[in-house]
Amino acid sequence: MDLRTRIAAALKVAMKNKEAERLGTLRLINAAIKDRDIALRGEGAEDGVGDPEVLAILGRMVKQRQESARAYEEGGRLDLAEAERAEIAVIEEFLPRQLTEDEVAAAIDAAIAELGAESIRDMGRVMGQLKANYAGRMDFGQVGPMVRARLTS
Repeated sequence: MDLRTRIAAALKVAMKNKEAERLGTLRLINAAIKDRDIALRGEGAEDGVGDPEVLAILGRMVKQRQESARAYEEGGRLDLAEAERAEIAVIEEFLPRQLTEDEVAAAIDAAIAELGAESIRDMGRVMGQLKANYAGRMDFGQVGPMVRARLTS
């Protein structure tokens, strides 16, 4: 079952069970996906977004909410930070399991070995392969410095 179908099914269940917070988050997810569909249609694409793009949208949504929760905590608004974390929990239900640090390190080493990457000039190719193989399963903001460190040592 593709992600859109899973999200639509979860939305229906949330409506039936009258789960207001969950329903709101699922509607935000749908709106973000539809916004991307509309943008793609403007670029001439006939199909909507596929699962890889939906994973990217969900990943961005989680990252935005993590930053908001951190800002709310710093501002002393723990109630708003909790609301952001509740949204993160709903969004993460649709994301694949995140890789552990050891699994990320192994994936980086495998990509470097497979591509024969030797210098920092190969970083783009390594990151491209990791994004293609592990979209939504690792935080590429943290992976970039790890790849750079491996290629410069």
